[in-house]
Amino acid sequence: MSAPAKYTIGITTGDVNGIGLEVILKTFADTRMFERVTPVLYGSGKLLVAYRKAINMAAANFTNQKSLERLQPHALNVLNVYEEEVPLQIGIQNEVGGKYAFKSLEAAARDLVDKKIDALVTAPINKKNIQSPEFQFRGHTEYIASLVKAEPLMILVSDELRVATVTTHVPIAEVAPLIKREAVEQKIKLLEQSLRRDFGIDKPRIAVLGLNPHAGDDGLIGSEEQNEIVPAVKNARQKGWLVYGPYAADGFFGSGQHAKFDGILAMYHDQGLVPFKALSFGSGTNYTAGLPVVRTSPDHGTGYDIAGKDQADESSFRQAVYTAVDILDHRIGYEDRHSNPLPKRTEIARERN
Repeated sequence: MSAPAKYTIGITTGDVNGIGLEVILKTFADTRMFERVTPVLYGSGKLLVAYRKAINMAAANFTNQKSLERLQPHALNVLNVYEEEVPLQIGIQNEVGGKYAFKSLEAAARDLVDKKIDALVTAPINKKNIQSPEFQFRGHTEYIASLVKAEPLMILVSDELRVATVTTHVPIAEVAPLIKREAVEQKIKLLEQSLRRDFGIDKPRIAVLGLNPHAGDDGLIGSEEQNEIVPAVKNARQKGWLVYGPYAADGFFGSGQHAKFDGILAMYHDQGLVPFKALSFGSGTNYTAGLPVVRTSPDHGTGYDIAGKDQADESSFRQAVYTAVDILDHRIGYEDRHSNPLPKRTEIARERN
């Protein structure tokens, strides 16, 4: 079974006062994007026109839609999920940005779960102003995971790196108590599965980082490595997985060891994301692994400070779209390779007869 020529990719507006709409418009100004993707922006045509005028951007090729039934294959399709005028204040963090970010996300995520779209690419939200009775989550990752009732794994992806984390949007003071053997083992499992299914790597090599400076120095600087992380790594190796560590995080990246591995498991957000963004900022994307659905996002935030100034770089958003397409391709290939061979052989025999 070959991958389909094109995928229907849902896109959220993110915070409408940030740079999300700008990078979306810039991404799909390049008509080559339509070769593999039919994009659907969940928002409002009125909003898109107002935003474009506010930043003095050239007219974009988009078409308004009321449903997913008649999408245009060579244009940015705007699915109108609300009709009211949105009072834009570009560059300002306010309730409006959060309100319409959630309207977009709610509609897109529903269609993603219902398999009406093939994947979802989310523009950046502000995690504070989006909070409401309907959205009480620390980010996109947790919200989408709650809809499909599965455990997520955040992976930052670039051409050179794939960095996952045991904990995600957790205050530093709460990290150490969460580093338990069972949690580390589960994240190793999710990363190993994702590298095979979503990235097409049959025998992935995985590095696991320590929690403490110098990976604990044999217990002199913390016991989490000896008591929790090392047993998790050993258990993974007993399953035949190529898992190594724990490594001291500072020297691991500085010495270039990261280049020897297909995936890296960090213990907490900044331990993994700081070196990732230092090495891959602008070309990296965020992928939510471990779910039956595919969701990616750029590796930057709302960018209020540059919003409306035509300074936003669309490279990461464009790469988020490409990453979603690649993962969909890999999943189809994986399912084809691992499907029950007996029906295939029976069908071949029938054709020969």
